[in-house]
Amino acid sequence: MTQPQTTTITEQASVATLINVFTVEPEHQRELLNVLITASEEVMRHLPGFVSANLHASTDGTRVVNYAQWENAEAFEAMLGNPAAREHMDRAATLAVQFEPHLYVVESVHHQ
Repeated sequence: MTQPQTTTITEQASVATLINVFTVEPEHQRELLNVLITASEEVMRHLPGFVSANLHASTDGTRVVNYAQWENAEAFEAMLGNPAAREHMDRAATLAVQFEPHLYVVESVHHQ
Protein backbone atom coordinates (compact mmCIF):
# COMPACT_ATOMS: atom_id res chain seq x y z
CA MET A 1 0.00 0.00 0.00
CA THR A 2 1.45 3.36 -1.00
CA GLN A 3 1.72 6.11 1.55
CA PRO A 4 -0.68 9.01 0.90
CA GLN A 5 1.01 12.21 -0.17
CA THR A 6 0.59 15.30 1.95
CA THR A 7 0.97 18.99 1.35
CA THR A 8 4.61 19.89 1.76
CA ILE A 9 5.74 23.43 1.15
CA THR A 10 9.41 23.48 0.23
CA GLU A 11 11.49 25.72 -1.97
CA GLN A 12 11.78 24.65 -5.59
CA ALA A 13 9.70 21.49 -5.02
CA SER A 14 8.96 19.46 -8.12
CA VAL A 15 5.18 19.86 -7.69
CA ALA A 16 2.97 22.35 -9.50
CA THR A 17 1.18 24.53 -6.96
CA LEU A 18 -2.23 25.93 -7.81
CA ILE A 19 -3.46 28.90 -5.83
CA ASN A 20 -6.99 29.90 -6.79
CA VAL A 21 -8.49 32.88 -4.98
CA PHE A 22 -12.27 33.03 -5.22
CA THR A 23 -14.10 36.24 -4.36
CA VAL A 24 -17.58 35.40 -3.12
CA GLU A 25 -20.58 37.05 -1.52
CA PRO A 26 -20.55 36.05 2.18
CA GLU A 27 -23.89 34.25 1.84
CA HIS A 28 -22.30 31.93 -0.78
CA GLN A 29 -19.01 31.17 0.97
CA ARG A 30 -20.20 27.94 2.65
CA GLU A 31 -21.86 26.68 -0.54
CA LEU A 32 -18.68 27.33 -2.54
CA LEU A 33 -16.61 25.53 0.09
CA ASN A 34 -18.98 22.57 -0.07
CA VAL A 35 -18.66 22.40 -3.87
CA LEU A 36 -14.87 22.47 -3.62
CA ILE A 37 -14.79 19.91 -0.80
CA THR A 38 -17.02 17.57 -2.78
CA ALA A 39 -14.92 18.06 -5.92
CA SER A 40 -11.74 17.30 -3.98
CA GLU A 41 -13.14 14.19 -2.33
CA GLU A 42 -15.12 12.72 -5.21
CA VAL A 43 -13.04 13.68 -8.26
CA MET A 44 -9.73 15.49 -7.85
CA ARG A 45 -8.02 13.16 -5.40
CA HIS A 46 -8.67 10.22 -7.74
CA LEU A 47 -7.06 11.84 -10.78
CA PRO A 48 -3.51 10.99 -11.86
CA GLY A 49 -0.97 13.44 -10.50
CA PHE A 50 -3.12 14.84 -7.69
CA VAL A 51 -1.13 15.47 -4.50
CA SER A 52 -3.30 17.58 -2.19
CA ALA A 53 -5.98 20.27 -1.88
CA ASN A 54 -6.29 22.70 0.99
CA LEU A 55 -9.28 25.00 1.24
CA HIS A 56 -9.21 28.23 3.21
CA ALA A 57 -12.15 30.48 4.11
CA SER A 58 -11.58 34.12 4.96
CA THR A 59 -13.03 35.19 8.29
CA ASP A 60 -15.00 38.01 6.64
CA GLY A 61 -16.76 35.54 4.32
CA THR A 62 -15.60 37.18 1.08
CA ARG A 63 -12.83 34.81 -0.04
CA VAL A 64 -12.15 31.13 -0.51
CA VAL A 65 -8.63 30.05 -1.38
CA ASN A 66 -7.76 26.69 -2.88
CA TYR A 67 -4.08 25.78 -2.37
CA ALA A 68 -3.60 22.56 -4.34
CA GLN A 69 -0.60 20.59 -5.46
CA TRP A 70 -0.22 18.42 -8.55
CA GLU A 71 2.77 16.26 -9.44
CA ASN A 72 3.43 18.54 -12.43
CA ALA A 73 1.79 21.11 -14.67
CA GLU A 74 0.81 18.40 -17.16
CA ALA A 75 -1.27 16.60 -14.52
CA PHE A 76 -2.97 19.88 -13.67
CA GLU A 77 -3.68 20.57 -17.35
CA ALA A 78 -5.10 17.06 -17.79
CA MET A 79 -7.46 17.67 -14.87
CA LEU A 80 -8.78 20.77 -16.63
CA GLY A 81 -9.93 18.56 -19.50
CA ASN A 82 -11.64 16.00 -17.29
CA PRO A 83 -15.47 16.24 -17.67
CA ALA A 84 -16.19 15.38 -14.01
CA ALA A 85 -13.68 17.97 -12.81
CA ARG A 86 -15.11 20.55 -15.23
CA GLU A 87 -18.60 20.00 -13.85
CA HIS A 88 -17.46 20.93 -10.32
CA MET A 89 -15.29 23.82 -11.52
CA ASP A 90 -18.16 25.24 -13.54
CA ARG A 91 -20.43 25.05 -10.48
CA ALA A 92 -17.79 26.80 -8.36
CA ALA A 93 -17.47 29.52 -10.99
CA THR A 94 -21.20 30.26 -10.82
CA LEU A 95 -20.95 30.86 -7.06
CA ALA A 96 -17.95 33.17 -7.23
CA VAL A 97 -17.97 36.84 -8.13
CA GLN A 98 -14.42 36.37 -9.41
CA PHE A 99 -11.74 33.69 -9.33
CA GLU A 100 -8.03 33.78 -10.16
CA PRO A 101 -6.31 30.41 -10.65
CA HIS A 102 -2.55 30.45 -11.24
CA LEU A 103 0.26 27.90 -10.99
CA TYR A 104 3.15 28.84 -8.73
CA VAL A 105 6.63 27.71 -7.71
CA VAL A 106 7.57 28.06 -4.03
CA GLU A 107 10.57 30.39 -3.93
CA SER A 108 11.11 30.88 -0.21
CA VAL A 109 9.98 29.20 3.03
CA HIS A 110 10.65 30.53 6.54
CA HIS A 111 10.14 28.88 9.92
CA GLN A 112 10.52 29.91 13.54
